[in-house]
Amino acid sequence: MKHSTETRFPAGVSDALRSAGWQPGRWDIRQAELWADTLRAYASPAGHQHTVFPAAVEAWAEFGGLTLPAATGPLRGAVAPTPALIDPMRGLYLARTLGDLSRALETEVCPLGEELSGQAHLAIDAQGRVYAIDHTGDYYLGPTIDRALTTLLTGSPPVRLAL
Repeated sequence: MKHSTETRFPAGVSDALRSAGWQPGRWDIRQAELWADTLRAYASPAGHQHTVFPAAVEAWAEFGGLTLPAATGPLRGAVAPTPALIDPMRGLYLARTLGDLSRALETEVCPLGEELSGQAHLAIDAQGRVYAIDHTGDYYLGPTIDRALTTLLTGSPPVRLAL
């Protein structure tokens, strides 16, 4: 089956991604590995550390460094579309918080980026599922980075986690 951007992302999301500099085949593994090394080397004052895994590195390689605008057009969901920055360094100092989330979810979680509003941090788990963490709680954005970006950029309502 052909895997085009039209089937991978809805048109408005694909347009938003392209306007941010993404294109099919984008793969900056060098930058992703630098981020991985920085996260692995970090330890909080209390000794909390990040775990890095392939799903995170792959997401960073494809989308890392991009400032993603909200999608426009008829895709708007029930909540305001949320622009996002894919940059795991935005969560560097969240090792304890993400460790707590990892334990609650019973899977490893590491930083992915943040909502541009600064309201929520984005995290990805070892299976590639994406979450948002803010002062009101923890939210599930989707089973894959593609679905999570669609949720954020279109304003689809995320699922609040009951942890």
